[in-house]
Amino acid sequence: MYRRVRNVPARGPSPGPRAARWVLYVEGPRDREILDGWARRISPHFARDLCRASVILGGRQPARAAAHLERMRRARGEASGLCLLDRDGFAHPPGVGRTGDLETFTWSRRHIESYLLVPAAIRRGLCLGERERSFSRLLSRELPPADDEENLRRVDAKRILAPKGPIARLLGRPLQLGRIARGMRTDELPEEVHGLLARLEVALGWAD
Repeated sequence: MYRRVRNVPARGPSPGPRAARWVLYVEGPRDREILDGWARRISPHFARDLCRASVILGGRQPARAAAHLERMRRARGEASGLCLLDRDGFAHPPGVGRTGDLETFTWSRRHIESYLLVPAAIRRGLCLGERERSFSRLLSRELPPADDEENLRRVDAKRILAPKGPIARLLGRPLQLGRIARGMRTDELPEEVHGLLARLEVALGWAD
């Protein structure tokens, strides 16, 4: 089992050549924003290294990521990477796989945004004021119970948290997903997220 996210002292310089030969492929900028928020729980410098290693694909395009990695290998002689993919309902099996020489990881829930659907964490990332009651009613309509993992895997988190989604309309502004991610407590992060972050630490030279 992977280690849980923990607070570590901030480090300065990048860990070196291992990070320069490793790439994290993500579907879009919101994915990277969420990962950055989670990574900052470990260290701002770790988040910086993760950002530097990230390539935005512009959609679910593992073949494009594999082709990019192959070009890196031809240019540098050695490179490896991980492609993070939304499950998009039940269209794709979750877990670790491969596309050519590229490792892929598909979330067990529908989207990476699905892991932000923790009411207390969302509240901490917002300034609700007089909208608190309306917000509570909205969440009770939109979200399954916290222990209903089957429906949490199905719910369309992208729609709920979208810039023009129901929460944004209630607030009159888009949500800052990175702020919500950064404010999540350790016990609010599922083991799947803890495990992924531990893998990223190893890949970037932050852990053995």
